[in-house]
Parts: sequence; C-alpha cells; structure tokens
Amino acid sequence: MVERTIQRRQLLISTASILALFAGRASGNTYSGSLPWQPDQNKIPPQVQPGGWTYFTPEEAVAIEALVDRLIPTDELSPGGKDAGIAVYIDRQLSGDFGNSAGLYLNPPFAEGVPGQGPQSPLTPAQRYRKSLAALDQYCHSAYVGKAFADLPPTTQDKILTAMEAGTLQLPGIPSKVFFNLLWQNTQEGFFADPVYGGNRDMVGWKMIGFPGARYDYRDWIDKHNQPVTVPPIGISIHPDWST
Repeated sequence: MVERTIQRRQLLISTASILALFAGRASGNTYSGSLPWQPDQNKIPPQVQPGGWTYFTPEEAVAIEALVDRLIPTDELSPGGKDAGIAVYIDRQLSGDFGNSAGLYLNPPFAEGVPGQGPQSPLTPAQRYRKSLAALDQYCHSAYVGKAFADLPPTTQDKILTAMEAGTLQLPGIPSKVFFNLLWQNTQEGFFADPVYGGNRDMVGWKMIGFPGARYDYRDWIDKHNQPVTVPPIGISIHPDWST
C-alpha cells in the first residue's frame, strides 16, 4: 500500500507543473491589418457550473466517474477522481473546442503516425469518448454477464484498465490503448487544472502537492530559501487581481 501510494504521488507530481494552469485549449490564428489581441481578452474564464452534463449521457457519466475513480482512487492523500470533479471537467471539455478539435486540420488522408505527430484519426476527442465508452460497455456486458464497468468490483476494474493501458484489451472497433491515453491525459488535467474549469474541486490536487495556485507573485518568499511555501492555494475565480 505504501509503495503504491508513493508511486502515485510521484507520477502525479511529475505532470502537475505542466497541467496546473494550462487546461484551456489554444488554436492558431492569422492576423492581418489589426492588433493580435482584443480589449479585456484576459478576463477570468467562465466558471464551470456544477450540475448536469453537457456532453455525456447519464450512462456515459456513470462510466466516466467509475473510470476516473480507479485512475485516482480515494486514499489518505486526496479524494478520488469522482469527488475531485474530474468527470465534470472532461464533460465540459468535450462539449467545447477541445471535444470538437476546433482549430485542428481534420481532412484526410489518415495514416498511422509516430507519437510525436499527435493523433492521426478522423475522430474528434468527443467522438472517440462516445465510441470508446460504448465499446467498453459492450465488452463488459459480454465478459461479465451483463454488468457495466461501474458495477464491477475495483479489482476487476483495475484489471480492465491495466489491459487498456497495455493495449491488450480488445474493444469492438476501438484501440483500447488510444482511448486509455486520452482518458489518462484528461484525468490528470482535471485533477490539476484551475477549479474554474470544473475539476480540482476544492483545489484537492493542488493541496496534495503543495501548489499555491494562481497567485500574483511571491515577493514575500524571495528570501526564504529552502523553506516550504505554506500559503494556501488560491484559484483564478477567487483571486482579487482577476476580479472583473
């Protein structure tokens, strides 16, 4: 138990610095004859409101909550993925520009590429989630006597996720490893992104790693070498310097 806990913390910390504040999706623009910005474009992002689903069906939402709860299970370090709001974060991302691959080139031909080339598929992230969740549901119903993924015991869920990560789980018409990688990426984002995007509820991810959040500066700590930063984390939506 101790070894698993340490490995989990080390893995999450290794990605936290990259994901903590950059959950928004960027796309390229070409400017001609005008300034490359608009007045007040740096206003606070819209606060994701809890309640309801904007992309997932109720059945899909149950499956996603179960999946993220096994990827980040509840333990002495933090609440699990469901309670951290990761499913809400993913749902809102899929119903927005990320889910629709806005700003990306999506025309054929499509060929198997190397990892550095990124996704080589006609499917948008939203479409991949829908097809993959349907395939996972079909697999579980067939392999476990009509049960859905969320109905299986944790040990069986972990076995399925391990096989998905390795690419050895045969999902109908869907490469399981591709789906797992996308799900794991979004799960980490939802755990460490600013709470304004719907995940990292109550800043549980930041508290776990000691990240102080979206603070304006650290002038009070410049001369405090080799000392832990003990200020509590603060999110964009409640920071006084981000008020509208």
